[in-house]
Amino acid sequence: MRAFIVGFTAALLATGCAYQPPPPDNLNTGAPENLTCNAKIQPEEQVQLDRVDTLMAREHNHAALAQLEARPLSTVDHWVRYGQLKASTGRLDEAERIFRGLVRECESGRGHHGLGMVLLKKNEVMAALDQLEQARRATPASAQVRNDYGYVLLMVGEYQDAAYELRTAMELGDGQGPVRQNLAVAYLLTENWAGLQWMTQEYDFDGEERAYAERLAATFRSVQ
Repeated sequence: MRAFIVGFTAALLATGCAYQPPPPDNLNTGAPENLTCNAKIQPEEQVQLDRVDTLMAREHNHAALAQLEARPLSTVDHWVRYGQLKASTGRLDEAERIFRGLVRECESGRGHHGLGMVLLKKNEVMAALDQLEQARRATPASAQVRNDYGYVLLMVGEYQDAAYELRTAMELGDGQGPVRQNLAVAYLLTENWAGLQWMTQEYDFDGEERAYAERLAATFRSVQ
């Protein structure tokens, strides 16, 4: 199943003194001290964030984190990436604290999404589902959010609801990315053969992809 979990792709991410990250809080209570809800990105900050995104796309997450920590985390986009990179480098408690801060202080849909994915990594599935549902309400046109929410619905056996969310993600994302496998699994689990035919006709879903989706669907059936 790990093969089709959407990981943290580049979210949406400065000049000054080097930023010193706050000490970890094992209780994950309270926002990080320097958290900002500023949404305006300056041109020079965008250059830094583009560099971070490039490293993240290449899965050079430790290097991306180092680049991000070299300057102040001055916008929500910086903090979203900071949480993602903490999670992808194994610092889940720190990532959880960051995203909880974004939720509490900034009422950020991306905060709910990031927190949901961190909780999923920590195997807190129902708590993750709640956060992803809130992210879905806050950002209904995000293909990534709808896909991740649909995936967790698959995990808890809500196959029809998962198929709806994943169909939406498929259309929003023009059939690109891991949603292809996720939606095919949902259609197999709900025996929606017309849906599978639609995927083939509209998005060139091929036989090899279907065979892989059938193996994944069998895995879901075995754990329900």
